[in-house]
Amino acid sequence: MPRRPALLYVTDLAYRARGRRYCDEDIHLTSRLREDFDLALCHPRDTAALADGFDAVVVRNSGPVLAYQEAYDAFREGALRNGTRVYNPLSGKADMAGKQYLLDLTAAGYPVIPTADRAEDLHRLPTAHRYVVKPRLGADSIGLRIVSAADVRGHLDGQVLVQPCVDFAYEVSFYFVDHDFQYALYAPHVERRWALEPYRPTPDDLEFAQRFIDWNALGHGIQRVDACRAPDGGLLLVELEDLNPYLSLDALDDEGRDAFVAAMKASLHGFLAAPRR
Repeated sequence: MPRRPALLYVTDLAYRARGRRYCDEDIHLTSRLREDFDLALCHPRDTAALADGFDAVVVRNSGPVLAYQEAYDAFREGALRNGTRVYNPLSGKADMAGKQYLLDLTAAGYPVIPTADRAEDLHRLPTAHRYVVKPRLGADSIGLRIVSAADVRGHLDGQVLVQPCVDFAYEVSFYFVDHDFQYALYAPHVERRWALEPYRPTPDDLEFAQRFIDWNALGHGIQRVDACRAPDGGLLLVELEDLNPYLSLDALDDEGRDAFVAAMKASLHGFLAAPRR
């Protein structure tokens, strides 16, 4: 019988995220992926040393890269040099590459929370009493601060981005495999970001989310489009997670989880069959 593809599944099972249990999600996903693939799990610090023994590396709930930046940089450099198949592919333009995309999308007129990185550009943002200051290479809200309008200029040191503090109704996330929408979840209670419930998107909502998936142009992979419902009723992009988005599969019913797993399996098979770039 033909050899089954071998995957190195990158996860930090011990990572503690606020309001989420990464390990439970990856235990479930790997138990299902083993139906189609030979699979081994490894910590992100070990990926570079092990990657060559597998057909592809699947980066999942590996935690913020800042916690192991040197190891990640070594893995990424080696993977690009050796043509290692990495899922998601390393060509992502969004969170995978830092927060510069928020500036780029603002400048291009996309529906994103307006973002600046220089004091001389603050006038381009909507006037606000409070501003969100976030590191260019931040993740999982690490280093995020809310500051007053009077203090915001003093925080612009070239390493951070600034956005007006939006008084939004709720946050909603759209989950995609390859370019195909899978499901949406939202946090109806603003103070409980990860108490997620199923959300039925409108056609306009899906068009909004699809714009960012199309912009990122990843041929394969899992992406999460995080947005907030602004005071005018429209959606604004908060984040486009294209490296290791947490999927909140525990918020889905069995049918929803099965559908996602089927989509991910099909995506991985297609990814492995595609010519190397």
